[in-house]
Amino acid sequence: MRSYALAGAGLGLVAAIVFASATTGPMFIRFLLLFITPLPIALAGLGWGWRAGALAGGVGSAIVGLTAGPLIALAFAFTQVLPMVALTYFALLSRPIHESEEGAEDDGSGLEWYPTGRLVLWAAGMGAAMAMASMLLLGGDVETLRKTLGEFMQAAVTAGMPQVEGQIGEAELAALSEIALAVLPAASAMSWMSSLLFNLWLAGRVTRASGQLARPWPDLAAVTYPPGTPLAFGIALILTMLPGIPGLAASAATGGLFVAYVLLGLAVVHYTSRTKPWRPFALWALYATLLVVNIWIAIVIAILGLAETVFRLRERAHLPPSPPNHPNT
Repeated sequence: MRSYALAGAGLGLVAAIVFASATTGPMFIRFLLLFITPLPIALAGLGWGWRAGALAGGVGSAIVGLTAGPLIALAFAFTQVLPMVALTYFALLSRPIHESEEGAEDDGSGLEWYPTGRLVLWAAGMGAAMAMASMLLLGGDVETLRKTLGEFMQAAVTAGMPQVEGQIGEAELAALSEIALAVLPAASAMSWMSSLLFNLWLAGRVTRASGQLARPWPDLAAVTYPPGTPLAFGIALILTMLPGIPGLAASAATGGLFVAYVLLGLAVVHYTSRTKPWRPFALWALYATLLVVNIWIAIVIAILGLAETVFRLRERAHLPPSPPNHPNT
């Protein structure tokens, strides 16, 4: 009990410090610190249970509230604490294998753990919700959002490119605002979702290495999604054509599900390349290309993930599952 409380309180303090540090310094450093803010909460949740994660979130929110005000503390709680506490709670859910559906795999513990694919979809939904909440804070309707983004673009041009100030007219700013309005919901959802999943994965690696992880490491390359996920992705994609806030909400949902299928495509590559001598080179090349080319190669990988739901590419590979000692495979 004492270690649980100390861990929760200490990691909550760390989360508050990281969050406060994200308000100063160069933009890239601020983004990086905000990106990893949920990590201490994830460490508490996976290492000592979701209650320790909730305690860490409560301590962090209280410190942020005392130093930055209640509104900032509320934003911290809703964007950094609640999503990560929920994910750690789900990640540690289990049930006896005899109560599971037929075909559930037994990892030797006699338990079936909450499916990794559903954790990914929860993160996608949370990312979309936080993206829309952020958009609505900027403006309650599309016209207000467009105006706010236009003012932001003008300020960014003035601060970052003073030499072209006055050369960009209202038409150009309006066009930039339209582009930003079109891509911002999906991009924001993808960013929030990536932060949640990366920190959950990293916390899992750290707690596993320290012996604190309370569940076996999942075979990430064998991740699957519920059968209706492709249909949900298709519907969200179609609904992006709706005008106004509903279209923006559909765009945010599409962004989250797109990342989910990129991850599934990467899982297919990891799974089907097992036992192959060229595997390390191929994976390094793939991730390097993903970093450089980014969106175009991501679309190709997402299509591979969608193809997996139809053609069962991993089943056709006839490869053995990853042994539990190799979490990177």
